[in-house]
Amino acid sequence: MKITVDLDPDLYRAAKVEAARSDRSIRDVIEEAITGWLDAREAAEDQASANQALAEYQRDGGVVAEDFYERLVAETLETYGTTASDPAAEDSAS
Repeated sequence: MKITVDLDPDLYRAAKVEAARSDRSIRDVIEEAITGWLDAREAAEDQASANQALAEYQRDGGVVAEDFYERLVAETLETYGTTASDPAAEDSAS
């Protein structure tokens, strides 16, 4: 798609020089710059979302997944007992 953009002449000249140095077109350089800008915005948005989720997790008293599953296994064993398919039961039987 073709667009028209007003740029500072010095900025355009510098971009054109750098594009020529790397044997690229100014179009490629501008496309790369816009893509990089969009990627950076998306990464910042993802980071903000992750930070918000972590803050909620910490606020609500979240636990590490390993601790959660250890507790779940202990509760399951307490409720249902051990079975032959339980690796801990097989080890203690040996």
